[in-house]
Amino acid sequence: MGVVGTGALGRHHARLLAQLPEVDFVGVFDRRPEVANAVAAEFGCRAWPNLEALADAAAAMVVAVPTVDHAAVACPLLARGLEVLVEKPIAATLAEADRLLAAAAGRVLAVGHVEYFNPAVQALIAQRTPPRFVEVQRLGVFTPRSLDVDVVLDLMIHDIQILHALDGSPLAEVRATGINVLSPRVDIANARLAFASGCVANLTASRVSAEKVRRLRVFAPSRYFSLDYQTQEIKGLQLVEQNGERRIVSADIPAERAEPLRRELEAFVAACRGEAVPLVDGRQGREALATALRVGEAMAATH
Repeated sequence: MGVVGTGALGRHHARLLAQLPEVDFVGVFDRRPEVANAVAAEFGCRAWPNLEALADAAAAMVVAVPTVDHAAVACPLLARGLEVLVEKPIAATLAEADRLLAAAAGRVLAVGHVEYFNPAVQALIAQRTPPRFVEVQRLGVFTPRSLDVDVVLDLMIHDIQILHALDGSPLAEVRATGINVLSPRVDIANARLAFASGCVANLTASRVSAEKVRRLRVFAPSRYFSLDYQTQEIKGLQLVEQNGERRIVSADIPAERAEPLRRELEAFVAACRGEAVPLVDGRQGREALATALRVGEAMAATH
């Protein structure tokens, strides 16, 4: 495996691939040679002079370049026969996402929705409890990274993908509002998503907050769960009836702590070997992008 793009996230991919015993990590490429050389030196791998040479040496590739370049970089890799994990969002447009899906043609195309691999998220999805109302807060302190996309494609799309995993019914309605604060693009957004099942979700995403908050709350008939992405804990309550009396009892869900990005890479490696594992594939990545773009359209309509 190799990594193309050694920015903030690509560096972490390189760090973990250098540790995975089942992976022969052949190296990295970045169009900024000094950055690639620094990452290669840090993790004891090779910095390749061009992407074609790295692709010749690899069977699979992590693409961690800016979103606008995902299709241009990943489509030729897929066409060469490589399996590809492309960072989220899958692409900048649905047309580019469709190009990636067409180029995959039977090969593994995974999308880096890393929060899906949070152990608490996996434990919640395993409950198979159809939600009726979901509330999500994803608030972050401003950093100058990922400013090529707005906060919906940068942060909210994590929770959009997880919502689709919790409720597989079609999206029925989208309402949203957002404003730019410190960048030319929307930095804080709120969206109300209604699904055909009747489930309604209220999502808030901000990259200009004073503190970091990552929390998802799920309300279902007789059950409530509060998931903290950062601590990887799920607190729960359940209404039960005992001896003719109704009372509320604790219903916490255990989750074993782990690094989500490592779990994501392990799942990608397993998928490349033909194993059936939980994975955010190209189709699911496109679905999350489509919903995120609808949120963007709804925000634009409010201005």
